[in-house]
Amino acid sequence: MTYLDYKDIPMMNQDLETPTLPAVQAARDAVLAADAIWIFSPVYNFAIPGVVKNLIDWLSRALDLSETRGPSALQDKIVTVSSVANAGHEPMFAAYQALLPFVRTQVVGEFTGTTVNPEAWGTGELILTDEAVAGLEKQAQALLEA
Repeated sequence: MTYLDYKDIPMMNQDLETPTLPAVQAARDAVLAADAIWIFSPVYNFAIPGVVKNLIDWLSRALDLSETRGPSALQDKIVTVSSVANAGHEPMFAAYQALLPFVRTQVVGEFTGTTVNPEAWGTGELILTDEAVAGLEKQAQALLEA
């Protein structure tokens, strides 16, 4: 399992697509090498966070810009999503459910959302409920079986 560091990817801008930026190429290479993608997403105002949507925008672009409907780094990738937040999972999950098939991924498993335990804000330690753990285990199994 690897973690994708995408902090250096700029805001999506078609004027920046050629030549391919090193940070974008590194993200594409990581995604192309992945067997599956598990997005762990915060919830911002009941929506997909802008920085995550920006990453998806870059990764959904054709690898060969002379063939704009050609394959992308995300195409046919197996994907699932989980989230920890105070609220807003369902609207955000609905946005992912609409977006991910559009960018030609294969969405698997039920998404898992759980709330932040109150003491975590002070301690930095997230304590998952048994229900959340079971949901994550079910998601992991769906990814492995896909």
